[in-house]
Amino acid sequence: MIKFERFTLDNGLRVIFHKDATTPMVVVNTLYDVGARDESEDKTGFAHLFEHLMFGGSVNIPEFDTPLQMAGGENNAFTSNDITNYYDVLPAKNIETGLWLESDRMLSLAFTPKSLEVQRSVVIEEFKQRYLNQPYGDVWLELRPLVYKSHPYKWATIGKEISHIEEATMDDVKGFFKKHYNPSNAILCIAGNIEFEDVKSLTQKWYGDIPAVEKTVRNLPVEPKQTEFREKTIKRKVPTNAFYYAFRMVDRNHSDYLTIDVLSDSLGRDKSSRLYLSIKKEQNLASSIGAYITGSIDEGLLVISGKLNDGVSFQELDNALWKELELLSNELVPADELERLKIKIQTSKEFSDQGLLNRAMNLSMYELLSGAEKINEESEIYGRITPKDIQRVAKEVLVKTNCSLLKVKAENAE
Repeated sequence: MIKFERFTLDNGLRVIFHKDATTPMVVVNTLYDVGARDESEDKTGFAHLFEHLMFGGSVNIPEFDTPLQMAGGENNAFTSNDITNYYDVLPAKNIETGLWLESDRMLSLAFTPKSLEVQRSVVIEEFKQRYLNQPYGDVWLELRPLVYKSHPYKWATIGKEISHIEEATMDDVKGFFKKHYNPSNAILCIAGNIEFEDVKSLTQKWYGDIPAVEKTVRNLPVEPKQTEFREKTIKRKVPTNAFYYAFRMVDRNHSDYLTIDVLSDSLGRDKSSRLYLSIKKEQNLASSIGAYITGSIDEGLLVISGKLNDGVSFQELDNALWKELELLSNELVPADELERLKIKIQTSKEFSDQGLLNRAMNLSMYELLSGAEKINEESEIYGRITPKDIQRVAKEVLVKTNCSLLKVKAENAE
């Protein structure tokens, strides 16, 4: 049980507090309710660009990292299609340094031409190195638009193309900041060895004067139901042929979300999973194979991916894979297999929750989704999942008309 308390400042900032008296450290985690799905299709990559810009200094603090390091802290951030998350970890006695830095860049980020150009160059270089010049790096640039035709999940967090970042103007950047980086669009989680009353007074001190901004109502296009199998083959300079089967699935708050999570674990969580044992170990068709869900807030994906062994055709893999998927639709998962999966999930969750930073980030995410209380309800929900539940979602999700297949063919392959 992860205990927490919450309150909201007058300007709309939601604050979650989790006390841990066993550590001398404190986490200041700020989740902004903005990701790549909130971008315009002709101006993508802005959420990720902002992750970098937020470290370029604010009006009152020319550099973010140095004051935090001098206080014995460290920080980082990440962006997804759904959220942008910033975190600072520092000694509890120096918590005000973290609050000072985070509140000042929320209030008044420094929009200097130099900062924009520096971070623009960093992001463009990342686009080239991680997505264009790396084997299999552009898979999600190809797979997303194959699956999504309307929803903004059709582009990756890095953006659709480099030109969108190259052509970003100062007005574009300022407009994005004003719309999304404000108290009503943020969740602040403070976790560590500090008292609740101190958290209330300190957050009021550092954030209370930041002006309120009305939260933007998100109105994204709904992705139509997929009704046909989609397939695309791309040739790339890669070591071996690879495959990516993407099945549409429910959103993060749907009652079947965790059941599909268990389904994906059954298929490809580890070396004891069905696909690993059958496709890799017994039939020797693939050098690697796994399954996972994307964890998207809106309707996401269950993905089965891997790499073929030399001399194995895509068709051979396809035939074997669909036989395995049909088994889950036609037969109940044995009770002992399901129990093993639940134990692994529970063990993984308990291990993750040992980390103070993980607890802070998870509390923030659950608060955004449907309330931080859900963090303590997940284990019980997993525990109630039955073999019939697994079979039911398998019949709904693992069907060909709900699947998009991307094949990555090595240029030197037959």
